Amino acid sequence: MTDTTDEPRPGMSRRRLLGWTGAGAALAGVGAVAGYSAADTDPPPDPSGGVVPFRDVHQAGIITPAQDRLHFVALDLTTVDRAAIVSLLRRWTTAAERMTAGAEAAPGGAVNRNPEAPPSDTGEALGLPASALTITFGIGGSLLDKLGIPRPPELADLPPFQLDTLDPALSGGDLCLQACANDPQVAVHAVRNLVRTGFGTTSVRWSQLGFGRTSSTSAAQQTHRNLFGFKDGTNNLKAEDTALLEEQVWVPPAQGPAWLTGGTYLVARRIRMHVETWDRTSLAEQESLTGRTKGEGAPIGQAREFDIPNLGPGSPIAEDAHIRLASAQNNGGARILRRGYNFVDGSDGLGHLNAGLFFLAFMQDPRRQFVPMQSQLARNDKMMEYIRHTGSAVFAVPPGLREGAYWGQSLLEG
Repeated sequence: MTDTTDEPRPGMSRRRLLGWTGAGAALAGVGAVAGYSAADTDPPPDPSGGVVPFRDVHQAGIITPAQDRLHFVALDLTTVDRAAIVSLLRRWTTAAERMTAGAEAAPGGAVNRNPEAPPSDTGEALGLPASALTITFGIGGSLLDKLGIPRPPELADLPPFQLDTLDPALSGGDLCLQACANDPQVAVHAVRNLVRTGFGTTSVRWSQLGFGRTSSTSAAQQTHRNLFGFKDGTNNLKAEDTALLEEQVWVPPAQGPAWLTGGTYLVARRIRMHVETWDRTSLAEQESLTGRTKGEGAPIGQAREFDIPNLGPGSPIAEDAHIRLASAQNNGGARILRRGYNFVDGSDGLGHLNAGLFFLAFMQDPRRQFVPMQSQLARNDKMMEYIRHTGSAVFAVPPGLREGAYWGQSLLEG
């Protein structure tokens, strides 16, 4: 790539970027500050702390190598004025593109504008690198209802599942923003600044912080563990599985609608894990419930994590084991791309940790992929004795942006 002074380097801090580009960046606009597009031919930047391209065929934060931290927020519209909504989505796109490139939400937004006015950037990420920040935008079916736009059938509300104890205050939403980064402050800064930009047009419905990714989305990543201590998402789809992603994740032109072609659907579920009860359960019982060994993560009866589980006659894996009930073999070949995170939200006031898994999964059709799988798990998975689903939402995630486009443009102007 040509060495120019208006392109941030992977891992460059916001402070260094702003000092380097100065007023020229403000005049050149977001494209010059971001410096990355789908047309670039350089290899992807190092995800440990570098810049992830904001514009591409698909939105970042889906098959991007999963970062360690998450801040997810669902919002509701406070107006149905399309001009106001378009204005907000334009401003959100500009700010998101800047922040994912390692810049402030607005040029000089934290300290270099009128000192008598509120800053246009909250400033807590000054001096921090981009930290592989990705911001993924989604649209809820309720937003389409408010605007009189037909819902795609795949965006139907999820049905009630057995044993659900959903809190309406932790469910639904007209819009969602998923910020992932390797620094929690960078992720929180991104959501905070987008939320403040939305005052008057949107309000926060619910949000969730997450740490310790529980799924790998690249073959180069090791499998992390959930709060039950088991490796989670071993058989997850990976970025390298391009044929499977086309089959299971990306919405094809024939499925429609046109504004979602190349996009996907996101299911979010907040899962409370009763860790104290689990911690009093024997190791043998834990492994039987899971269907994997706790140390290596191998399927019961196998030696290594990625060995193919024996789910046929005579299998040592229990009929009600989680690995069996969630398997593609048991769900008509359906698979999903998981991107979940652990959470601990203090205590529940009864001496127990309010902890669990914030389940995020991308798929081509929730009705065909998630609903049958979760229905079966809810009925038959013995692990349900240790968990409760307390929040739920489904969103349509449009495809990536071409140069000059803004989030939701194909929906609102298509």
